[in-house]
Amino acid sequence: MRYLIIVTCIWAFSFPLIGHFIAKEVDIYFAIVLRFGLALLVFLPFIRFVGVDLGLKCKLVGIGAIQIGVMYLFYYFSFYYLSPSEVALFTIFTPFYISLFYDMCLRRFRLLYLISITLAVFGAFIIRSGKIDSDFLLGFLLVQGANICFGAGQTFYKVAIERYIKNNPSLRQQDIFGYFYIGALCVGVISFMCFSNIDRMPTTGTQWAILIYLGIVASGLGYFLWNKGATLVDSGILAIMNNVLIPAAVAVDLLFFGSNSDIGKLLIGGTIIGISLFLHYKIIRFYKGTQSALT
Repeated sequence: MRYLIIVTCIWAFSFPLIGHFIAKEVDIYFAIVLRFGLALLVFLPFIRFVGVDLGLKCKLVGIGAIQIGVMYLFYYFSFYYLSPSEVALFTIFTPFYISLFYDMCLRRFRLLYLISITLAVFGAFIIRSGKIDSDFLLGFLLVQGANICFGAGQTFYKVAIERYIKNNPSLRQQDIFGYFYIGALCVGVISFMCFSNIDRMPTTGTQWAILIYLGIVASGLGYFLWNKGATLVDSGILAIMNNVLIPAAVAVDLLFFGSNSDIGKLLIGGTIIGISLFLHYKIIRFYKGTQSALT
């Protein structure tokens, strides 16, 4: 849980930085390549090329390509049609995708999880409710594409690592996480070669500093800690924590960037998300008690 909290604090700054300084100013394909290139460099000294199952390597490359490679293509494009506030609003559906994918992987369905997850979504909706632009449908679909990729990637990583580490306890996640960034970087390089606009390269020190921060800290450190945290918590907790980021990002945008966010909505929505997390712990105990009774 502590890993997810740490990354939530890191990403709370990333969202407004992208929305205010990068998304509409810098070529998105270059931004993606630089982010994932720097992230890969962070883990390159740790990566194990020998003694790791080829199937696991391929899975991690594929997961990285989906979770952050393709996801960021959808995500950055959505800012052309939506304001940062609207993008944040539409990310509230990510918990549904995580819960759905995880139960599909394990071939089960836990109905009560939908209660706590729906409550978290409702809390996030309160925070980011407001007027939607005329291009909201296309923007909505783009954000949902990003949500599906991000939710699926977290789920597939959690399942793959849980199954593999169980049989290989000596293998550390940092020894193999570089493959995750190789997959993401492949998507970035291909998209950059096909669609980039060299006239929109970073031109200011601020833009370069933000991109370096996003690459080394938000991506390099952030995604590793987030995915590692995902393997240590219940899938419902993971789903809810995806929405905890929304009030955190809104608070940062309000305090540091002077946004016009409604403080009342922020407090109410954040409280509801906190209640959903508390409720979910109760639901987890209920399912564990039920399983113990059956055995």
